[in-house]
Order: sequence, then C-alpha cells, then structure tokens
Amino acid sequence: MTVEIAEYPSPIGTIVVAVREGRLCALAFSDGWPRRRRALERRFGTVELRAAADPGGVVNRLAAYFAGSVDALCHIPVDAGGSPFQRRVWRALRAVPPGRTVSYGELARAVGAPAAARAVGAANGANPVGVVVPCHRVIGADGRLTGYGGGLDRKRWLLAHEGVTLGAGRDGR
Repeated sequence: MTVEIAEYPSPIGTIVVAVREGRLCALAFSDGWPRRRRALERRFGTVELRAAADPGGVVNRLAAYFAGSVDALCHIPVDAGGSPFQRRVWRALRAVPPGRTVSYGELARAVGAPAAARAVGAANGANPVGVVVPCHRVIGADGRLTGYGGGLDRKRWLLAHEGVTLGAGRDGR
C-alpha cells in the first residue's frame, strides 16, 4: 500500500502528514513521527511511503491555518481508523470550533457516554491526526491544560493561535 507523505515547517515544529487515497491518515510533529509511522504499519501492514509536495491538499491547508485561517483544517477528509468509540470521540472533537475548548467530561457527554471521561482521554491520546482532529481543544474540568502528544507548550500555542484566552490557573502550570 502506498501512502503519500510531506513535511510542513510550522511555527511550532515540523509536521509530517500521511495521506492514503486522498484522506489524511496520520499527522505528527517530526519528533513523534517514528511512533506514528509504526502505528501506520500496524494498521495497514507493509506501507510504501512516497514523498509528495501536497498530498490531499493538507500542506496548503496547514499553511493557511498557521497563517491565521483557523478554520482551514475543518474540512480535511480523514481516515483515522480506530475503534467505534474512538471514532465517535474524534467526530465530536471535529465539531468543537476553533477558539473553543471542551472538557473531557463534556466530550464524554457529547458522545453519549457521560461516565467515560477517562476513555475519552484515552481516545484523545490515540488520535493519529492531531491538530486536524483537534484534541488540543480538550482541557481539564478545572480549566487546566492536560496532556497533549505534542507537548503542553504546543497545545498552549495552538489554543492561543485560535484565540483561546487562558486565564490564571488555566495555563497548565
């Protein structure tokens, strides 16, 4: 199976994208790419990675997003795989607009599993297309920033870029 890949030099680190049949199937900061690549191989088996300038138009949309069009990622087609529960969580995440945040509990209620905040957290941690499926928009019930695969500094930057104002006690420190 062939997967097209490209790199985008974002303000918060190089992002590697992987697109299969026109759908984004992996996105990772370069420091997390080896792990994401292994996950692609577990999911699809033998994968031939082919360099492309702008697979699926994702690079151009990332450029627009980082240039200030924070809704530029909203309509990128994704094929994230995952379990039925993970896919429900990821669909709900895509419904959280730029500039807004949601708690794990609120997201659990949104997917019809109000007691599953921890499972929602696990689904966020397994998200293979972060930034596009915006798991950075999920915060703790107390407003604090919590784990993010790209690191809390990147999460903080992404939220600020989208216009989220983090007040006292909301900056993860």
